[in-house]
Amino acid sequence: MNRFFVSPDCLQDGKVTFPAGTEHQLRRVLRLQPGQQVIVLDNQGNEFEVGLCAETGGTLGGKILSSRRAAGEPHTRLTLYLCLSQREKFEWMLQKCTEVGAAGFVPVISSRSLVQHAESVEKKYPRWQKIIQEAAEQSGRGCIPTLGAVLPFAKAVQAAAASGFSLIPWEGEVAHSLKGALKDMPEGGQSIAALIGPEGGFSAEEVAAAQAAEIQPITLGARILRMETAAVVTAALVLHERGEMA
Repeated sequence: MNRFFVSPDCLQDGKVTFPAGTEHQLRRVLRLQPGQQVIVLDNQGNEFEVGLCAETGGTLGGKILSSRRAAGEPHTRLTLYLCLSQREKFEWMLQKCTEVGAAGFVPVISSRSLVQHAESVEKKYPRWQKIIQEAAEQSGRGCIPTLGAVLPFAKAVQAAAASGFSLIPWEGEVAHSLKGALKDMPEGGQSIAALIGPEGGFSAEEVAAAQAAEIQPITLGARILRMETAAVVTAALVLHERGEMA
């Protein structure tokens, strides 16, 4: 069944008023008809089974048939701080990590990032938001992951450290595994931040700065992973260890 996020304001008195873009997709792209059903999500973790109905002017509206909490939303709130990279690679990470269950993304400029100027990516935000929303709809999420403003590495370290528990996968680390690091997470904590390095990896100075902010370097194993692989593996392993992938 097709899934669509709408603003909570669109859900009133047991009915759904679809935004123009969504209504166009329902009627003109998917060619759905009155009497057919879709799932509507309010971006607050709730999903609604909705029967489509005809409105004045030939548009489609909806009647709420039932509601429930979305089963696909993890309790763990994992935010990935992703160093900026090539467009296709960065967009792939946003899509796949949304599917896995990441709760948020923050683009980062590190010393070895392929992109070094925040202004050069500002126009890409609407496309990135659309990629994230469509991935969230497709994968059964109950909330759309957030997308923060681009941060230089130093500020990204501060933000990640402030989340309460943070990790930095690094090929130079051999002693501390992700599984072992998560054992030190405060009981009852739900927020985790992970900094994902660029193609050339984080510099030793950047890792030292992260450690100084009490961000734990971890190893993802003996093999060197590409940036996009490291992002997906980190997200999957964190959520698996937290019991969110069973």
